[in-house]
Amino acid sequence: MLRTAVPLWPLPFAIALVLVVATHAAWALSVQAGHVPWCIPYLEGCTSISRAARHGLGNHLFRLMVLPCTLLVFLHWWLAGRWLAMRGGRGRLMLVLGAIGALALAVYATLLGTDGEAYRFLRRYGVVAYFGCSYLAQLLFLRRAGLTGPFDRIARAAMLAVCVAMLALGLVHVVVDALIGGSALQDRLENVFEWHLGVLLVCWFLVHARLWWQEGYALDTLRLRPLRDTSGRGALRRE
Repeated sequence: MLRTAVPLWPLPFAIALVLVVATHAAWALSVQAGHVPWCIPYLEGCTSISRAARHGLGNHLFRLMVLPCTLLVFLHWWLAGRWLAMRGGRGRLMLVLGAIGALALAVYATLLGTDGEAYRFLRRYGVVAYFGCSYLAQLLFLRRAGLTGPFDRIARAAMLAVCVAMLALGLVHVVVDALIGGSALQDRLENVFEWHLGVLLVCWFLVHARLWWQEGYALDTLRLRPLRDTSGRGALRRE
């Protein structure tokens, strides 16, 4: 029977691509329809990601693209756990956090644009849970991967940089909230932080795509396997 290997790096790459296109397409449609003002949100913070994707056609496009993407996010973390297992590591808690993050993203996307206090509560904490659980899953992956042995230096440095940058954004947010909380400037800065945090999460998936491409992580007809050994612990048997 013919067995073919399917590379897995396109999965995290596709997640990054979908999130970028969905967010910016929804923002562009909302600007065109007059739902949000024109500005450079990464610098001026005139609108949040949620507000940019809350109305009209932009809302429908955002949900149409992001909801299926939540399944890809879950698969990404499951495959990340399998990658760790093949190197002798553990990733169960990482998978749980990643799954919660994927579910929270699904809740957020489903309820975006709906009315009612309960919906607003779930929508607000859905996005918080997505960002928070995703960050913790990233930290666990980086820690567990380091314990299994050396891996691609560029990917490891980039993952560490993403985690440090996300932590720095969180600390700056706390300081800003303490100093100017409740002001219009604080609202704009929060929007800026949200856009940059979204970019950092996208960067994580891009770096993960590079790591799996570099290591030849693939799915064949029977099981997951690496195509080549980059751990420095001896050659892996190639099917």
